[in-house]
Amino acid sequence: MENEKKKKKPAILALEIVLLVLLLAVLGFIIYKAIIANNNANAPVESPAVVTPEPSVEPTPEPTPEPYGIENFNPHAVESTMPEKLVKSTAINVNGENVENYISPYEINFDVGSKYTDVEGIVTFRGNNFRTSAAYGTANVVNGKFSTVWTNSIGGLSDANGNYWSGNGWVGQPLIVRWPDATRKNITAMYDWARQQDGLVEVIYASMDGYIHFYELESGKTTRDAMFVGYTFKGAGALDPRGYPIMYVGSGVHSVNGRSRSFIINLIDNTVMYEFGHNDGFADRGFSAFDSSPLVSAETDQLIYPGENGVLYIIHLNTNYNEATGELSINPDNVVKWKYMGVRSSGGSYWLGMEDSAVIINHYLFIGDNGGLFMCLDLNTLELVWAQDILDDSNCTPVVSVEDGHPYIYMSTSFHYGWRSYTTAAIPIWKLDAETGEIVWQTDYTCYTVSDLSGGVQGTIAVGKNELDDLIFVPIARTPNASSGVLAALYKETGEVAWEKQTSMYSWSSPVDFYDDNGKGYIVFCESLGYRMYLLDGRTGEELDCVNLGGNIEASPAMFEDYVVVGHRGQRIYCLQVG
Repeated sequence: MENEKKKKKPAILALEIVLLVLLLAVLGFIIYKAIIANNNANAPVESPAVVTPEPSVEPTPEPTPEPYGIENFNPHAVESTMPEKLVKSTAINVNGENVENYISPYEINFDVGSKYTDVEGIVTFRGNNFRTSAAYGTANVVNGKFSTVWTNSIGGLSDANGNYWSGNGWVGQPLIVRWPDATRKNITAMYDWARQQDGLVEVIYASMDGYIHFYELESGKTTRDAMFVGYTFKGAGALDPRGYPIMYVGSGVHSVNGRSRSFIINLIDNTVMYEFGHNDGFADRGFSAFDSSPLVSAETDQLIYPGENGVLYIIHLNTNYNEATGELSINPDNVVKWKYMGVRSSGGSYWLGMEDSAVIINHYLFIGDNGGLFMCLDLNTLELVWAQDILDDSNCTPVVSVEDGHPYIYMSTSFHYGWRSYTTAAIPIWKLDAETGEIVWQTDYTCYTVSDLSGGVQGTIAVGKNELDDLIFVPIARTPNASSGVLAALYKETGEVAWEKQTSMYSWSSPVDFYDDNGKGYIVFCESLGYRMYLLDGRTGEELDCVNLGGNIEASPAMFEDYVVVGHRGQRIYCLQVG
């Protein structure tokens, strides 16, 4: 036992030594921490280091959307444009029932004119809801000369009173469209070769012979059988801006087939889907002509069509078009009518009715009438906002020009025989503030008149763009003498004359402004009894070319790139190319 005790002593000693070392280490660490803490307490305070963070990658902001329509546009009357000064009464009818007040269940809000349609072509009179373009695309002008591409003959038609209407007359603008491939292949009324031709551009021309004619733009070949409707068409009608194969067109006089009316036509099979405007007991005038070219609110599926019977029609169409199958139908379910009675027209001295085409800014419609009245109407409430006195029968369609963000309207009037004079009268060209109807400036021309063949501005003003952005172009009939005419280029800012082109014969046709790829502007302008079509330099008025088409050109041309199409009273339709 004693020997075992002797063996344990070294192990115990070693353990004690290890414990002692650990104790000394702990004490040393505590002393070290105390010294460090004391040093830190006495050390000067330093600012903390600034750490520059890595730059964060911000997401690319979405582009600011363009304002819809005209931003901050607020039409209202001022003392000089109070509606009650010129309008005796208005009335509203919804689905056959007269109502006191109206709030549209489909809120209309048009965008600017350039966004009226994505369809390639001219789908309504003067192209859009601002009526600012009868030319699609740009032209390749090299020599500044016309060349005739094709010409086709058409006929005429007698009306209910035995009057013969031949060819194409006022306003008579063709419609020109490049159908989307899928839609074109659905058009069973087309000939096989036309349906199969990629990129085909079709000219659709409602004429005074009671037919709607169809041609291939570049060759003049008929693309389908002409559609006989049996009513004289003076106006241009319109195509649907959504690219649907629908045409809206109204007749200009009563036919042996019945009272004048408006038609909605299925262009897949060339059939009439709907008729309206005739025998309308709501109208205060029995002359149910539709020379006006309608507009379509694409977002709300509504047709907006003024009539010469004094009624504005707003029709919810319930359109159904299946591009894959070619099925097309409409089922109107909300037919709204608005009418007015002017102070002059109620006395019978001036006519009631709307013969020109309307412009629309946002949800406000602007239109002149046959009785010297120009109106601004809220389409969503059918409340008359303001009214301006334009003195005489209006055939000139208003046009909109947005200048420094503010919309203005350029407008003129006719000189109806015997209303103001039997000899001469002043024909004003006006620049109006679209918000208030106030006259910004007025430029007068002295014009003559003849019974049923009025002087004044019968065509529609062209609004310059690109290098011509400071000008408007006004066709003035029967000035400076009873048979001659003037195309006047006026400065937008002041109404002063930039240049004038005098012609030996007057014009009822509307000038067309068009441009090359560089923005250089040109004018196509047609005479009535002079039979001539002019090509002018838009900046200077210099005559570059002139051709005789052999007939009275009352109609207004339309252009697709280099091609210009127009018909005349001599029962021919022409296509020329500008080169």
